[in-house]
Amino acid sequence: MEPYGGAFPKAEPIAQLVAGYAEGRQVTTAGRLTAKRGHGGLTFADVRDASGKIQVCLKRERVGEAAYQLFESLDLGDIIGVSGALFKTKTEEATVQVEQVTLLAKALRPLPEKWHGLKDVEIRYRQRYLDLIANEPVRKVFLQRSRLLASLRGTLERQGYIEVETPMMHAIPGGAAGEPFMTHHDALDMDLYLRLAPELYLKKLLVGGLERVYELNRSFRNEGLSTQHNPEFTILEAYAAYGNFQSMMELVQSLITDAATALTGGLTLEYQGQPLDLTPPWDTVSFAQTMDAMGLAPDAPLETIQAALQKKGMKVTGLNRSQLVRLIEQLFEPKTKSKPLFVVDYWTELSPLAKSKPDNPNITERFELFLGGMEVANAYSELNDPIEQRRRFEAQLDKSAKGGKRSIDESFVEALEYGMPPAGGLGVGVDRLAMLLLNQSSIKDVILFPLLKPEAGS
Repeated sequence: MEPYGGAFPKAEPIAQLVAGYAEGRQVTTAGRLTAKRGHGGLTFADVRDASGKIQVCLKRERVGEAAYQLFESLDLGDIIGVSGALFKTKTEEATVQVEQVTLLAKALRPLPEKWHGLKDVEIRYRQRYLDLIANEPVRKVFLQRSRLLASLRGTLERQGYIEVETPMMHAIPGGAAGEPFMTHHDALDMDLYLRLAPELYLKKLLVGGLERVYELNRSFRNEGLSTQHNPEFTILEAYAAYGNFQSMMELVQSLITDAATALTGGLTLEYQGQPLDLTPPWDTVSFAQTMDAMGLAPDAPLETIQAALQKKGMKVTGLNRSQLVRLIEQLFEPKTKSKPLFVVDYWTELSPLAKSKPDNPNITERFELFLGGMEVANAYSELNDPIEQRRRFEAQLDKSAKGGKRSIDESFVEALEYGMPPAGGLGVGVDRLAMLLLNQSSIKDVILFPLLKPEAGS
């Protein structure tokens, strides 16, 4: 027989078929064979798809000897199609009285022995397809992640944003801090970098007159792995002409509360055993004032910052000035376990693309949003002064320990010289937001194929 069939007329998911049960209704469906129970000339089996499972029943006298023997020879894991009438057993379970069975794909490897609740973390991440077969909660997480993306798009489109696509390979790494991945284009004989962020391209579109744009994009950082970091990740970036960081506060509140309502039905949820209330308005704390209370001003020398952080019990060995200042965020994280927190008033040296406050050039109009103990979003009043932007880029180059990979993006500065309207810009870490809304402790549990260390011996 042909072990790998072609198209099959499956018209509806199994869960929908079961929900719309009608006695005697003729149905055709397909899925993976996950259980068999034989009783002489009568065999019951379970067929499962992504939406659920249904019981099927084969009687030798109904389907004939050849079809019955075919079904008896099938293995768990095989993908089959069945046709027949619906009925209910004595236990009131919806069942297909099979009249015809078709082998659609033969499984050459057996499912894991303990596939009912696969626990091996290595197998779950490296062979995600087995994880999806074995663990229904995992399937639900990724179905919900898809709903999250749809909710984000829906909120933005209702507010007049258009979705765009910008390059993933950049001649100059920019738009965010971080170590880039390098690649090489043979035909042009030029080095390129996988994007750190799409920010500079999106702001060029503001110059071009597209006043509200967003991109749900893949970005890359050549950095370490952790429960909150994957080198390839999904970020939402949105930009609105004539807005500022405060209008971005309103936008991110709408994005997250709409998504929470769509995925969980409300604004009060649980993350890792801790209740989390997303009801606006959200609290605000000043980064600059927090630093000032520690005796640290924007012009504080490196040694002074090190000493202040050591008093707070933080490890500061081997970190540069920017990395040290970022450690201050650890002071805010415990306060964000149960309610969101906007951290505002970041130092200008940490925000080369953000507009400074009119009354203080050392402080920017910027916020970072912390939620569930993690940074989830970042936003600015966008710097649109090309002269100041060039000065900031030059200062950043002077301080960079790896300045060989950095240079001023002249094409972006040139675009600003044509005039970019005042604007607000927002970046949201979609993977972390998915962790929070779907109550997952690791970023690997919301990314279908996370990057992993090579297997031993490979």
